Amino acid sequence: MASSSRRTRWTRTTLRIGLLSSLLLPVACSDRPEPPLAEADGERRPLEVTQEVAVLDGQALREPMIVEHPSGALFVAGYSRAPEEATDPPNLYRSDDDGRSWARVDVGPPEDGAVGNSDVDLAVGPDSTLYFLTMGFDRATGAGTHVAVGISRDAGRSWQWRELSRTRFDDRPWIAVAPTGRVHVIWNDGDGVRHVTTDDAGRSWEDRGRIHGAGGSSHLAVGPGGRVAVRISPASASGNRLDEGVDWIAVSVDDGESWTLRAPPSHAEWSDPWATPAAVPRWVEPLAWGSDGTLYALTSRGTALELSRSTDLGQSWRTSPILQGSEPVYHPLLAAAADDRLAVSWFSGRDEQLRAHVGIVDLEDGHPFLTESQPLPVDAWQGQGDARTRDPAGEYLPLAFLADGSLATVLPIQASERGDGFTWLRLSR
Repeated sequence: MASSSRRTRWTRTTLRIGLLSSLLLPVACSDRPEPPLAEADGERRPLEVTQEVAVLDGQALREPMIVEHPSGALFVAGYSRAPEEATDPPNLYRSDDDGRSWARVDVGPPEDGAVGNSDVDLAVGPDSTLYFLTMGFDRATGAGTHVAVGISRDAGRSWQWRELSRTRFDDRPWIAVAPTGRVHVIWNDGDGVRHVTTDDAGRSWEDRGRIHGAGGSSHLAVGPGGRVAVRISPASASGNRLDEGVDWIAVSVDDGESWTLRAPPSHAEWSDPWATPAAVPRWVEPLAWGSDGTLYALTSRGTALELSRSTDLGQSWRTSPILQGSEPVYHPLLAAAADDRLAVSWFSGRDEQLRAHVGIVDLEDGHPFLTESQPLPVDAWQGQGDARTRDPAGEYLPLAFLADGSLATVLPIQASERGDGFTWLRLSR
């Protein structure tokens, strides 16, 4: 589909800041008994933090991702590399005791392709193959350098790496595995959204070209029956491009063989946050599939969060507000469990009022109801002296439903008085 959009050059720092000015690791652990997930006497139970573990290893895991392996091992990835460490292997941590302690994973040497210092993603296939997706970013030029994927068939003990792209402006890769075992990877490079797949657990990859010739890879969701959805946003190339008028959800019903562009449930405002400082910061516009083929989209709008649902592959939408706050809410994320529970996360406020939030959405008689946890303190910082302020350390708070029914998230610890690392959190109700 041709695009007549105008392109504007930004820096990703501008776009992101906007509203916001194998050794066993030492941990600080609060491990409380988990209440059962079932509701008593029909009453909705609150969502509570039942496990909190601080891992301080000198690396702040910005924009972390989480996956649980069928073996029970938990993995957390994230990026934080000084310029002189840009060619070091990417950060991956593993827990074999339900999150109580964590060890750094040896993902292989750089000469084998284990290089990445920016956005990451994790996935596991039905055959237990573990996938670790990462990208490189040149902080001197403000441009992405490559996209690579690490593949482990022994639960993270050994790795094989494959470079999927080496194009200037490579950015924001996502990976997801369909029920068929097909693995989908998308990213953008300033000239649209790229798509590759593998049907043999990463031994070979097929380049499927571009899903769309403009815009950014804002999010990827894989559902049942060959359903795949890709959120295409105006912003791409680490914020170096803004394709005005490009705001789509690409939907496939044949496991990514072909695509149909659908309008999102509502068009969000995408603008230069320096020119419009009151604008809501945007980067990820998340999607998720229900087991019945319902497509969900989550959007922040001022001080509100809106959940939209489509039962006809994005042709029409039903939108409901699930949160109305007093502070700006932004950087939402959305995840679905196999039993159709939905989890949402977001940030609110700025500076000293900055907080992270996690909730579970129940659909009652077709109406969504949000149960929140208590606001989560953010121990990530930027600036120095009097200009030192709290920072979300990325554009989302990750979510993962675990096999025991609990919900997991990770908060970066960045430039804290405690050091640098991450906090693992398990929530239950």
